Amino acid sequence: MTSTEPPTTDRADQQTAQEPAQEPAARPALRPTRQRRAVSEAMASFEDFRSAQEIHELLRNRGEAVGLATVYRTLQRLADAGEIDMLRSEDGEAIYRACSTTHHHHLVCRSCGRTVEVEGPAVERWTSAIAAEHGYGEVSHTLEIFGTCPACR
Repeated sequence: MTSTEPPTTDRADQQTAQEPAQEPAARPALRPTRQRRAVSEAMASFEDFRSAQEIHELLRNRGEAVGLATVYRTLQRLADAGEIDMLRSEDGEAIYRACSTTHHHHLVCRSCGRTVEVEGPAVERWTSAIAAEHGYGEVSHTLEIFGTCPACR
Protein backbone atom coordinates (compact mmCIF):
# COMPACT_ATOMS: atom_id res chain seq x y z
CA MET A 1 0.00 0.00 0.00
CA THR A 2 1.41 3.44 -0.92
CA SER A 3 0.56 6.81 0.50
CA THR A 4 -0.54 9.74 -1.66
CA GLU A 5 0.62 12.29 0.93
CA PRO A 6 3.87 14.08 0.23
CA PRO A 7 6.77 13.07 2.43
CA THR A 8 7.26 15.22 5.50
CA THR A 9 10.22 17.56 5.56
CA ASP A 10 11.59 19.81 8.21
CA ARG A 11 10.91 23.55 8.28
CA ALA A 12 14.22 24.46 6.65
CA ASP A 13 13.45 22.29 3.63
CA GLN A 14 10.04 23.96 3.21
CA GLN A 15 11.37 27.51 3.30
CA THR A 16 11.21 29.28 -0.06
CA ALA A 17 13.32 32.09 -1.46
CA GLN A 18 10.42 34.54 -1.01
CA GLU A 19 9.97 33.65 2.64
CA PRO A 20 12.20 35.53 5.12
CA ALA A 21 14.42 33.43 7.35
CA GLN A 22 13.25 33.12 10.92
CA GLU A 23 15.45 34.35 13.75
CA PRO A 24 17.41 31.50 15.31
CA ALA A 25 16.07 30.28 18.61
CA ALA A 26 17.72 31.62 21.73
CA ARG A 27 20.61 29.51 22.89
CA PRO A 28 19.71 27.19 25.72
CA ALA A 29 21.27 27.90 29.09
CA LEU A 30 24.56 26.16 29.63
CA ARG A 31 24.40 23.09 31.84
CA PRO A 32 25.96 23.99 35.22
CA THR A 33 28.74 21.42 35.41
CA ARG A 34 31.25 21.48 38.27
CA GLN A 35 33.94 22.79 35.94
CA ARG A 36 31.70 25.48 34.47
CA ARG A 37 30.72 26.62 37.97
CA ALA A 38 34.39 26.73 39.00
CA VAL A 39 35.34 28.83 35.95
CA SER A 40 32.34 31.14 36.45
CA GLU A 41 33.23 31.64 40.11
CA ALA A 42 36.83 32.39 39.16
CA MET A 43 35.63 34.92 36.55
CA ALA A 44 33.55 36.68 39.21
CA SER A 45 36.63 37.10 41.42
CA PHE A 46 38.48 39.62 39.20
CA GLU A 47 37.63 42.71 37.17
CA ASP A 48 40.40 42.83 34.58
CA PHE A 49 40.82 40.68 31.49
CA ARG A 50 42.74 37.44 31.97
CA SER A 51 44.03 34.72 29.68
CA ALA A 52 42.86 31.12 29.87
CA GLN A 53 46.25 30.19 31.34
CA GLU A 54 45.88 32.81 34.10
CA ILE A 55 42.36 31.58 34.89
CA HIS A 56 43.61 27.98 34.94
CA GLU A 57 46.39 28.99 37.37
CA LEU A 58 43.83 30.74 39.60
CA LEU A 59 41.71 27.58 39.64
CA ARG A 60 44.75 25.42 40.50
CA ASN A 61 45.65 27.77 43.36
CA ARG A 62 42.11 27.34 44.68
CA GLY A 63 42.48 23.57 44.58
CA GLU A 64 40.09 23.08 41.66
CA ALA A 65 40.88 20.09 39.46
CA VAL A 66 40.02 21.59 36.07
CA GLY A 67 42.26 20.91 33.08
CA LEU A 68 43.55 23.67 30.84
CA ALA A 69 41.67 22.27 27.81
CA THR A 70 38.45 22.34 29.85
CA VAL A 71 39.13 25.96 30.84
CA TYR A 72 39.58 26.91 27.16
CA ARG A 73 36.41 25.04 26.14
CA THR A 74 34.38 26.52 29.00
CA LEU A 75 35.55 30.07 28.31
CA GLN A 76 34.62 29.70 24.64
CA ARG A 77 31.15 28.39 25.52
CA LEU A 78 30.58 31.17 28.07
CA ALA A 79 31.69 33.77 25.50
CA ASP A 80 29.45 32.23 22.81
CA ALA A 81 26.53 32.35 25.24
CA GLY A 82 27.22 36.03 25.96
CA GLU A 83 27.96 35.36 29.62
CA ILE A 84 31.50 36.76 29.44
CA ASP A 85 33.40 39.08 27.12
CA MET A 86 36.37 37.94 25.08
CA LEU A 87 38.74 40.27 23.31
CA ARG A 88 42.12 39.98 21.68
CA SER A 89 45.00 41.71 23.41
CA GLU A 90 47.37 43.81 21.33
CA ASP A 91 49.55 40.73 20.84
CA GLY A 92 46.55 38.65 19.66
CA GLU A 93 45.96 36.56 22.78
CA ALA A 94 42.33 35.83 23.72
CA ILE A 95 41.53 37.32 27.13
CA TYR A 96 38.30 37.05 29.12
CA ARG A 97 36.30 39.01 31.67
CA ALA A 98 32.85 38.92 33.22
CA CYS A 99 31.17 42.09 31.98
CA SER A 100 27.93 43.97 32.21
CA THR A 101 25.13 43.03 29.83
CA THR A 102 24.82 46.47 28.22
CA HIS A 103 26.68 47.43 25.05
CA HIS A 104 30.02 48.94 26.01
CA HIS A 105 33.65 49.19 25.06
CA HIS A 106 36.82 48.61 27.06
CA LEU A 107 39.73 50.82 28.04
CA VAL A 108 42.49 48.33 28.93
CA CYS A 109 45.87 49.03 30.54
CA ARG A 110 48.48 47.29 28.45
CA SER A 111 50.73 46.98 31.48
CA CYS A 112 48.57 45.65 34.35
CA GLY A 113 45.34 44.75 32.52
CA ARG A 114 43.15 47.12 34.56
CA THR A 115 39.94 47.56 32.57
CA VAL A 116 37.30 50.26 32.53
CA GLU A 117 33.98 49.75 30.75
CA VAL A 118 33.12 52.84 28.71
CA GLU A 119 30.12 53.84 26.66
CA GLY A 120 30.77 55.65 23.42
CA PRO A 121 27.75 57.52 22.06
CA ALA A 122 29.96 59.24 19.45
CA VAL A 123 31.24 55.81 18.33
CA GLU A 124 27.66 54.51 18.09
CA ARG A 125 26.60 57.50 15.96
CA TRP A 126 29.68 57.19 13.74
CA THR A 127 29.14 53.44 13.25
CA SER A 128 25.49 53.97 12.28
CA ALA A 129 26.39 56.80 9.89
CA ILE A 130 29.11 54.79 8.13
CA ALA A 131 26.82 51.77 7.79
CA ALA A 132 23.96 53.90 6.41
CA GLU A 133 26.31 55.69 4.00
CA HIS A 134 27.22 52.34 2.46
CA GLY A 135 23.75 50.80 2.66
CA TYR A 136 24.55 48.29 5.40
CA GLY A 137 22.02 47.08 7.96
CA GLU A 138 22.09 44.92 11.07
CA VAL A 139 25.49 46.33 11.98
CA SER A 140 27.54 45.40 15.01
CA HIS A 141 30.99 46.47 16.10
CA THR A 142 33.64 46.13 18.76
CA LEU A 143 36.07 48.73 20.02
CA GLU A 144 38.87 48.17 22.48
CA ILE A 145 41.16 50.99 23.58
CA PHE A 146 44.58 50.12 24.96
CA GLY A 147 46.73 52.51 26.96
CA THR A 148 48.64 52.81 30.23
CA CYS A 149 46.65 53.48 33.40
CA PRO A 150 47.73 56.18 35.88
CA ALA A 151 49.11 53.60 38.34
CA CYS A 152 51.43 52.10 35.69
CA ARG A 153 52.76 55.34 34.21
